[in-house]
Amino acid sequence: MPERRKPLAGIRVLDLTRLLPGPMATLHLADLGADVIKIEDTGAGDYAREMGRAREGMSDFFRLVNRNKRAIRLDLKRPQGREVFVRLVKGADVVVEGFRPGVMAKLGIGYDALAAVNPRLVYCSITGYGQDGPYAERAGHDINYIGYAGVGDQIGTAEAPVVPNFQIADLLGGALTPVMGILAALIDAKSSGRGRHVDVAMTDAVFAHAIFPLLGFLEHGKTPARGSGMLDGGLPCYNVYRTRDGRWMAVGALERKFWETLCDILGLPELKGKHIVYGEEAKPVKERLAAAFASRTQDEWSEVFARADCCVSPILTVDEALENEQLRARGMAIVEDGLTQLAPPVKFGEFEFAIVRPAPGSGEHTDEVLREAGFRDAEIAALRRNAVI
Repeated sequence: MPERRKPLAGIRVLDLTRLLPGPMATLHLADLGADVIKIEDTGAGDYAREMGRAREGMSDFFRLVNRNKRAIRLDLKRPQGREVFVRLVKGADVVVEGFRPGVMAKLGIGYDALAAVNPRLVYCSITGYGQDGPYAERAGHDINYIGYAGVGDQIGTAEAPVVPNFQIADLLGGALTPVMGILAALIDAKSSGRGRHVDVAMTDAVFAHAIFPLLGFLEHGKTPARGSGMLDGGLPCYNVYRTRDGRWMAVGALERKFWETLCDILGLPELKGKHIVYGEEAKPVKERLAAAFASRTQDEWSEVFARADCCVSPILTVDEALENEQLRARGMAIVEDGLTQLAPPVKFGEFEFAIVRPAPGSGEHTDEVLREAGFRDAEIAALRRNAVI
């Protein structure tokens, strides 16, 4: 039986993004078989190359989010560079860019100009606030986007919000949401022959998923206080508890059957009637659970709850998660090119993920990509002499 093509085999993506959101989006596409060509300028290129510990001329950060891609260097500020880009676009399916609104149009290579030479092109713009609106031109980062979306307010304790070490807007908004939009537009382009401009605002993406904060507002007429809701620490049955050795257990016993099992295991059957309680009523229940969990170490409790069906688990560190038996069974951690990496989060039948190529060196595939686009060696040499590539 012949081996099946990868899910996105035959799709070519021109990637103009840098740092985390856009490169993570195109990483997902590359891992599924798309030919992602990372286009960097002839100067500094992607800043991520030099962020953090560097080996072989590139940082671990850059290597983690740019595997399975090819790379070229191209100066889009020069007319010759833009001409090269347009020739590449003619053979591409997707362009992904993360510049501020209007930058690409001012260069003459915005969506309208590129769609004129390739009507089936899917053109995705990833920005903090979108292509329009009063904030469109503002700079920002993850912490700003979740702040505007009302989500930053909900993360933390009653005393203060905290800065999470998980970039919600960058990853949900700048990676997964663009992939969703790109794939939807590709399906449409395949049937209609016409591409689309996919406008992704990271703030929008976070806001669109703020379901429980919105629910709290709709039910009570005001935003719920941080740490007081169903899924952010307000309930004893959905909370975290410190163990004797200073580690933590995560309790997710939302359903009554799970809560009752938990109460029996902790030797607190009298709390079975205190399943869904908030505020002052919840305080003594949390204190009783906290005292119980503090009586044993995390390892001891983990062993107990591994045999129980009540949604209680240890809170692991990342290094512990890398060794976790479930994540290992799912093949989620891979050591390749001397670097521990994370596998794609989606498994497909008749497709086995592989790192085909490590993250590319700056401009590593410039000649190769240009030849594929029909450039002759003499043209490539002239472009190099003129510092266009």
